[in-house]
Amino acid sequence: GDDGKSHDDPLADLLGRYELRQAQADRYVAAYRRYCWPVRSVADLRLAPFHLLAAEGEVFVGRDHAWHLAALAELAAASADGVVMATANRAVDLADEASVAAGTDWWTDLTGRGGEGMVVKPTDFVVRGPKGLVQPALKVRGPEYLRIIYGPEYDSPANLDRLRRRSVAGKRSLALREFALGVEAMERFVRREPLRAVHECAFGVLALESEPVDPRL
Repeated sequence: GDDGKSHDDPLADLLGRYELRQAQADRYVAAYRRYCWPVRSVADLRLAPFHLLAAEGEVFVGRDHAWHLAALAELAAASADGVVMATANRAVDLADEASVAAGTDWWTDLTGRGGEGMVVKPTDFVVRGPKGLVQPALKVRGPEYLRIIYGPEYDSPANLDRLRRRSVAGKRSLALREFALGVEAMERFVRREPLRAVHECAFGVLALESEPVDPRL
């Protein structure tokens, strides 16, 4: 005979879906709350820079990233109010499996504790490959931070399939052009060229930003 189970299954499935959505919403709130705190003055802000772009008479694109991070760590140590923080980092040798595994574990631990993720870069500030300028940086966000970007239910199977099918070629091309314009703007600025010459580069970046590219990429 009918034990009643067939009548309960549709309700159990519906309850399960809504319980999952509730859990996803709770994780969404927990993710964005890590980046919220009262700010009453500049002293309440926290900055963790990773490039020392320029100083009087010099643009530092010729220095590698290790130099940039070491210089910024010195500035952070001299920050009396703690606004400037040293950026955590590590070098990974892609030819060494142990080094790659250690880098992966570092990212997993960082994001598991609620960290946003990491930015992966070549050692040198500017690198050229067989196809031209190499992408200067790639942001690798953690799964919970992605919830802030794409919404509470982004990791549902149907949503993940849709996200995986997106093309990022346009965004990568845009990033390279904006990177080149940014470097040129700094070079012109430290050479004390007229402000209109610097603004040419700035307006070029603004024009590129008007292109229809998903800002969440």
